[in-house]
Amino acid sequence: MKLYGIPNCTTVKKARAWLAAHGHDVPFHDFKKQGVDAAWLKTVAGQTGWQALLNTRGTTWRKLADSEKAAAGNEAGALALMLAQPSVIKRPVLERYGTYHLGFSEAEYAALLGA
Repeated sequence: MKLYGIPNCTTVKKARAWLAAHGHDVPFHDFKKQGVDAAWLKTVAGQTGWQALLNTRGTTWRKLADSEKAAAGNEAGALALMLAQPSVIKRPVLERYGTYHLGFSEAEYAALLGA
């Protein structure tokens, strides 16, 4: 199991706290410090759908120019944007047994991890 995201993100903090409280010591990949691998991103997008992986509700997205938003209107453009600006990736991303799960909800994590 591995958790991906940005450490100062509120949702990532909630997920990390929940995992720790339920006895899961999960390695963390910091997009800001460790970057985002293009092959990893393509794999996650292939499982979750690139539209779900692209966070269009966050501050980073709102600050983008209209031309940048328009360029992210297809898979190639969205993946390029996510590589250039990892803050537009929906987070956290939890990998468990090669399957990726986006976002955090206590109910989903409890069901997933049997807590």
